[in-house]
Amino acid sequence: MDLAYLRAHPTQLPTFLTHQRIRETPVSGGDICTAARLTLDDGHSVFTKSWPERAGRPVPEGFFATEAAGLRWLREADAVAVPEVVVALPELLALDWVETGEPTPAAAERFGRELADLHRAGAVTFGAPWPGFIGALPQDNTPEPGPWPRWFADRRLLPYLRPSVDNGALTPAETALVERLVDRIDEYGGDEPPARIHGDLWPGNLLWGADGRVRLVDPAAHGGHRETDLAQLALFGGAPYGDRILAAYQARWPLADGWRERVPLHQLHLLLVHTALFGAAYRDAVDRAARAALRGGGRATVDP
Repeated sequence: MDLAYLRAHPTQLPTFLTHQRIRETPVSGGDICTAARLTLDDGHSVFTKSWPERAGRPVPEGFFATEAAGLRWLREADAVAVPEVVVALPELLALDWVETGEPTPAAAERFGRELADLHRAGAVTFGAPWPGFIGALPQDNTPEPGPWPRWFADRRLLPYLRPSVDNGALTPAETALVERLVDRIDEYGGDEPPARIHGDLWPGNLLWGADGRVRLVDPAAHGGHRETDLAQLALFGGAPYGDRILAAYQARWPLADGWRERVPLHQLHLLLVHTALFGAAYRDAVDRAARAALRGGGRATVDP
C-alpha cells in the first residue's frame, strides 16, 4: 500500500492493519486515542488515531468524522498549517505525517499572524454544521446567530458545569461562582461576528514542525469568539514564546479593548471540560478563573 493507493481505497486501511501489511510504530496520541505512525510502501508516513480498546465502550458516533470535518474546515482557510486528512473512517482517522521540531521565536511569530488570518476567515454562525466533541465529551455545535455571550454561556459553560457538580469535582461554592458569571454574561461584550476558531487550543494542540511552521491538531473547531483560542493558549503553562505569538497576532488584527479582563471567562470553558472529565484536580483552577472573570466584570467595550 502506497499513498496513492490509500487515497483511492481508504476503507481498506483497517484490513491492512489487521493483517500487519503496513509497518506500524506506536506514538503518543494524547489522553484519549491510540496513535501510530504508519510507513507505507513508497516511504510516505501517515499518523493514525483510533479508539482504544481500554476505553471499554465503542467509539462515540461521529467522533472521527467530527475531527476530520474540523480539520478540513480549518485547512480551507489557507492560513495556519493543518495536517491533511488522508482517511476518515468511523473507527479511525489518518493524517499526513508531520516531522516535528523545536519551538522558535520565528515560528511563534509566524503562527501569531496566521492565527489572526484563520480567525478572520470567519464562520457563518456560532457553532458548526457538524456535531461537536471536545476531548471525549460531546459539545453542542447547534448553529446560532448569537449574540455571543448568551451562546457561550448556554453552549460552552453550563453543559460542563452540571457534570462537574454531579461527579463531585465542584462544590456549591465554585458552582455558585460560575452561576453568578452566567447570570452576568451579557456584560462581557462579544459583539464581533463569529470567528473560525480551533476551539481546544491549549498548548498541547500546537504541533511545532521541523520546517518552522506551527500546525493545528485535535480541534474542536467551530464558529466562536477569537479571544477563546488566545485565552486557551495561555493555559497549562502557556505556549512556547506565547508573548511573540500574541504580539504578532495583535500586529495583524488588534484585539478589542478589555480583552485581558475577558481571558479568565474564555478559559473557564476548557477548565470546566477538565473538571467534567478528570474531576476535582481542576477545582481550584475553575475557582480562580471564575473569581477573576467576576472581578473583571466585563468592563470591555468591543470595537466595531
